[in-house]
Amino acid sequence: MITIGQLAGYVGVSVKTIRVYHDKGLLPEPERDASGYRRYGAQDAIDLIKIRTLAESGVPLARIRDLRTATTEEFQQALREIDDELTVRIRGLRATQGRLRRLATGDLAPLPSGVATQLEHLASWGFTPRWVDLQRDLWILVFATHPERADALFRDQTETLADPELRKLHLDYDRAYDLDADDPRIGDLAHRIVSATRERYGPGELPGLDTASDIPALVQGTVNDSSPAWQRLDMLIRAELGV
Repeated sequence: MITIGQLAGYVGVSVKTIRVYHDKGLLPEPERDASGYRRYGAQDAIDLIKIRTLAESGVPLARIRDLRTATTEEFQQALREIDDELTVRIRGLRATQGRLRRLATGDLAPLPSGVATQLEHLASWGFTPRWVDLQRDLWILVFATHPERADALFRDQTETLADPELRKLHLDYDRAYDLDADDPRIGDLAHRIVSATRERYGPGELPGLDTASDIPALVQGTVNDSSPAWQRLDMLIRAELGV
């Protein structure tokens, strides 16, 4: 028979860890000698090695306690389930690691590669850095809050920008930023945008997020707050479309 200190040294754990295992019911309390000290035998050492191995493998202590009385078949099934859980955790950790590495390069909110490519195209097409930054922030918001709709909306915008005439409307919208709110060019631009919108989508519902979502209003509010000209442009477009 050996002491708790000797058992800890042989198995490679601390005395405190053994006491925790006792408290949680993983390792039964051994009998004490005449002096009141715990005394451990070979079976205790074997059980402790099993507990340590499972704990080091990431098995929760509560699961280890349950496995102590499991049959061989139940034990193997439990290990397979734990292995599956670990696989999911590893996948999640790798995704987290990827995000951390992107954060280290200054990419605070990673977007799908197609969005990043289009943002590069915006600059080459003549859009201002202000517009590119605005589009990046808005897509971050949409992909984070409505991932189920974001891809479809992004494809729609990609198709729109691929059309030179429609792309020019976006460029004109971008350049209207510095106009006075009562500049007559704003009314003309609003009418052209409405005409193009009706021609592209017809009288049906326009593409967008769930009508119950607050995100569209938040997005448009962010755009409008940055420019009185953009605010008036949005007002004229909504009035003409009846939305």
